Amino acid sequence: MKRFALVIGLVALYTLVRGQDPQFTQFYANPLYLAPSFAGATAGDRVSAAYRNQWPELNNVFVTYSFAYDHFFENFNSGVGVLILRDVAGTGDLGVLNAGILYSYDIMINKVFHLRPGIHFNYTQMGLDYHKLIWNDQLSTGGTGGGTIEQPPTDAYKPDVDFAASLLGYSDRAWGGFTVDHLLTPNYGLYNNDAPLPMKFTLFGGYQVVRKGRLTNPIDETLSIAAYYQHQHVFNQVVVGLYWLKAPLMLGFWYRGIPFLKGKEEQYQKDPRGDAIAFLVGYKMDQLRVGYSYDFTISNLVSSTGGAHEVSITYEFKTTRKREKARMIPCPEF
Repeated sequence: MKRFALVIGLVALYTLVRGQDPQFTQFYANPLYLAPSFAGATAGDRVSAAYRNQWPELNNVFVTYSFAYDHFFENFNSGVGVLILRDVAGTGDLGVLNAGILYSYDIMINKVFHLRPGIHFNYTQMGLDYHKLIWNDQLSTGGTGGGTIEQPPTDAYKPDVDFAASLLGYSDRAWGGFTVDHLLTPNYGLYNNDAPLPMKFTLFGGYQVVRKGRLTNPIDETLSIAAYYQHQHVFNQVVVGLYWLKAPLMLGFWYRGIPFLKGKEEQYQKDPRGDAIAFLVGYKMDQLRVGYSYDFTISNLVSSTGGAHEVSITYEFKTTRKREKARMIPCPEF
């Protein structure tokens, strides 16, 4: 039993380290996680939080929490933010804790186009709650033996530092950018093993096809298309979606996957249907936004995972007088 537990733990660790980072279906409700260029893309202060439960039928095997705060400094055309993320897997809480500081600067190229570079310095820690594991000597007493003779390792937590950079360009209706994450390739290896986290490359963008209302007033209705592409290690992923806002309601629909993909990742992704189809419903008031999304699995795991549930909440404190200077990015908010 001890060997079985060790094998399962190593498989989970390998999957987490060599696979992809945690992801959010509502990626624009978690803009600081998407790109540090979004830090301060508000009319003052913004507080946001998100919860994601992926594959709940597998005993809540992947759960992710995030909390972010950012502020726009009008006199310096700069945004500063703080992002905390916790991602856990399994009953032993194998996972990652990230806490970082972000900075962005808004550059006006002309009257309609802006560039926004951003950076993210991050403290990261891989860890395992050893005391939540159940060992053979505990099972022999019915699982209630009150402890184990197994001794916890001295390196059950692995701290490191990381860095990311991004660039965002936007006009009154279009936006696009890229992020390069894990530039310092932090080491997530436990038990004196080396397991560097591969760099992640993200491309994102979109366009507002329909917009009703003037830019200086609350917009009543929009229809936007959005997409992003991610590459990490041997994994690739594409998300394409639509957002429809009819104030105060927002609806969204995404497809995630790369059908008929061929290449090195073929051994990991053989299902031509892709990964999932996601649906969003959001409610937007003047300063508060609340969103719920559900990922419906369409791969071979359709009958095993239970999809994924995600909830986001954002609150903005509108303290900036010159709103057009603080926020012109037309991307969706969920």
